[in-house]
Amino acid sequence: MSAKDCGHHEDERKKLHRHLLAALLGFIILILFIILLIYLILRPTKPHFVLQDATVYGFNLSSPNLLTTNIQITISSRNPNERIGIYYDRVDVYASYHSQQITLPTLLPPTYQGHKDIAVWSPFLNGDTVPVAPYLAVSLNQDQFAGTVLVNIKIDGRIRWKVGTFVSGKYHLFVNCPAYINFGGKNNNNNGVAVGAGAMKYQLIMDCHVDV
Repeated sequence: MSAKDCGHHEDERKKLHRHLLAALLGFIILILFIILLIYLILRPTKPHFVLQDATVYGFNLSSPNLLTTNIQITISSRNPNERIGIYYDRVDVYASYHSQQITLPTLLPPTYQGHKDIAVWSPFLNGDTVPVAPYLAVSLNQDQFAGTVLVNIKIDGRIRWKVGTFVSGKYHLFVNCPAYINFGGKNNNNNGVAVGAGAMKYQLIMDCHVDV
C-alpha cells in the first residue's frame, strides 16, 4: 500500500471521528433542550411548609448564659405540583433564636413526595447548655417576662425534582418557620396544653417561608 493510500485512509478515519463527535454533541444538546423545555412547560412550584405544633419539654437559661432546649415539633410539607414529584434527600431541622442556632440539627428520613402529596415529620430538637451571647440572654429574659418568645424553626437540605422517569440534579432547600411560644409571664395569655410533667403543647399552624 502506498503512502498516498495510507494518508487517504487516515483522513477518512479522522472525518468519521469528527462526524461521530458532531452527532454525539448534537444528541446531547437535543436531550438538554428537551429537559429545559419540559422544565419550562411544567414549571415546578416549591413545596408549601406549615409548622403545625410544638411541644416544649425544656427551655431553660442558666448562668452563665447557657440555654438548654428540648422541643418536639410537627411540620408538614405539601407538594403543589400535579406532574412533578419531590425527593427530599438530606434535610436537617434545627431551632434558632435571634439568628443564633440553639439546637443540634436533626436529620429527617429521606422522603419521596408524589404529586399533590403531603408529608409530615415530628422531630425532636435538642440543645444542651448551648452558650448564647450575653445580649441574647438579656433579650430572652425580657421575652419570657413579657410572655412570648419567638423561636425560628429552620430546615436546610437538598431536594430533587422528578418528572416521569427524569430526575433533576440537587437543589438547595431552605425553610424558615416562626414559632411564637408562650412561656408564661406578666402579660401572658397561655394557649398551651399540658401533656406531661413540665411539658406544654402549642398549636401553631404557622406558614413557613420557603426558598429553593
